[in-house]
Amino acid sequence: MRPSSVGAALNSVGKSHEGPQLPQVAQAAPPRLPDRAPPRPDLCDQQDQPPVQGAPGLSPRPRAVVFDVGHVLYDWDPRYLYWQLIADPAELDWFLANVVTRDWHFQHDAGRPFADTSAELIAQFPAHADRIRAFADRWNETIPGPIPGMPELVADLDAGGVPLFAITNFSAEFWAQWQPTIPLFDRFAGIVVSGEERLTKPGPEIYALALRRFGLAPGEGVFIDDRADNVAAADRAGLIGHVFVDAPDTRAWLVAQGFAMATQA
Repeated sequence: MRPSSVGAALNSVGKSHEGPQLPQVAQAAPPRLPDRAPPRPDLCDQQDQPPVQGAPGLSPRPRAVVFDVGHVLYDWDPRYLYWQLIADPAELDWFLANVVTRDWHFQHDAGRPFADTSAELIAQFPAHADRIRAFADRWNETIPGPIPGMPELVADLDAGGVPLFAITNFSAEFWAQWQPTIPLFDRFAGIVVSGEERLTKPGPEIYALALRRFGLAPGEGVFIDDRADNVAAADRAGLIGHVFVDAPDTRAWLVAQGFAMATQA
């Protein structure tokens, strides 16, 4: 997973491994999520589903929406946590560029346990041991809230009967810690988490796994991600990709693809 700007008081830390920064998220409390929908089967309870077959010789119409999570549904940035622990801006920039870096964190998305990666990092930077441990202990503080307009968009698709799925680069440990706190995911029929599968975007294997598990034939699903390389890989795998900009752009694109929504604004 990866970040956007925290505001003028915080210096930018550059791009995360998940993509370019999104528009600024306000410091106020995140917008209220829509009412929780009835839970759907969790991915761990699903069997791989056979794809729905269209008429011979015809391309299937997209019928399902597959989302990325970080920077599409929810904002994420370690700076949200560490600015609370490191008051000096220059020291904060150095720490995020040299100690708790994006490359170091990507190991968790790929399936490495935090116990292993943190032990290695603490051996390199013993003076920062407590701050390194805080990355896991206070992980949820790296995610301040949803991207504006996206919970409402998800709710409208769900109310319109559109099957919803996700493919996310996310640590299995951190996902287990954070996901149960987010009612929005009750609306999803399945989520492929890179850290659980030890497969990451934009590798082709994770998309092939997701299509099998979600029961989607090529052309039956659209995929929305903030990174162009992830979208290009999804296109090659048989999804119809769209690079995320913001909620209004995504809503307009989905309507153009023929998706029904409870509301159009």
